[in-house]
Amino acid sequence: VQLQASGGGLVQAGGSLRLSCAASARTDQTYALGWYRQAPGKEREFVAAITWSGTRTDYADSMKGRFTISRGDDRNLMYLQMDSLKPEDTAVYYCAAPEIGNNLGYKPGEYNYWGQGTLVTVSN
Repeated sequence: VQLQASGGGLVQAGGSLRLSCAASARTDQTYALGWYRQAPGKEREFVAAITWSGTRTDYADSMKGRFTISRGDDRNLMYLQMDSLKPEDTAVYYCAAPEIGNNLGYKPGEYNYWGQGTLVTVSN
């Protein structure tokens, strides 16, 4: 399984960005996807997760109300709409997929495949 994250960039505080993740297609499987981020000198942290149909989602507390996770009509596509960005949101953002399973995952160990990451920089 290959994952490709894109959409990062430089934005001013209060601005918005939309990240995309494209996963290689898998036959006969439905699976959840997740977003993580890692800031310099910090551990990788959970951002959001979504099930195959998109009917169940969850977010880290600090992202609730500002970030929105979604999947495309092509379920192998996932998005993260980030609004009201803050300098502390600066990080490399990764999309992740499990080997199997459609449960929301919160721990990095629950995911087997990771994209290369896309850098988001929020300036004051």
